Amino acid sequence: MDRRTLLALIPAVALAPALLSLAPQVEEAFAQGIDPNAILNDPEAPVSGNPNGDLTIVAFLDYNCPFCKKAEPDLLRLVKSDGHIRLVHKDWPILGEASVYGAQLALAAKYQGRYDDVHRALMGIPGRKISKERMLEAVSASGIDMARLEADRTSHQGEIAALLQRNLDQADALGLQGTPVFLIGPLKVAAALDYDGFKQAVAQARAKGRS
Repeated sequence: MDRRTLLALIPAVALAPALLSLAPQVEEAFAQGIDPNAILNDPEAPVSGNPNGDLTIVAFLDYNCPFCKKAEPDLLRLVKSDGHIRLVHKDWPILGEASVYGAQLALAAKYQGRYDDVHRALMGIPGRKISKERMLEAVSASGIDMARLEADRTSHQGEIAALLQRNLDQADALGLQGTPVFLIGPLKVAAALDYDGFKQAVAQARAKGRS
């Protein structure tokens, strides 16, 4: 998607205070050399839902963010019930060292096809300021091959670090201030929506895309 096409999809938005036009952030991203295609289609970023869906949601999340955890079940419910949403996961660990560790575990799990399982396990831990030890317990309980997970975390350390840095650079270029943030088609949602809120945002994003 080129710059002209992307900006054509970004009208003013009035769904809710948390829903904003992306145009200023996208212009700033271009100014900093960030290609929107890199945000939407990073080949290393985990993708779930329908890979050929008609709408992409990009989720910037942290495993120590209670608001991310609050929104997660309703987001996954919508992706499943809708059937036409492509969900791009942007691990954006900004809440401390344990958050970075959690993101490393999730991204290492991708190499054995278990990102979604580890992601859900980490998102399922209640509260905030979750320790590395508690994260490791939750991941182990998911049934993943822990020996391979640690081996992949070590052997793919460079690729994982590079992906996390790209996510950070993209978030900075877009002017994101904290988690969660959801890019829903041409809309930005900087809030933990419930199921109805996500459904409404998706409907408006599709309507804007057709206008």
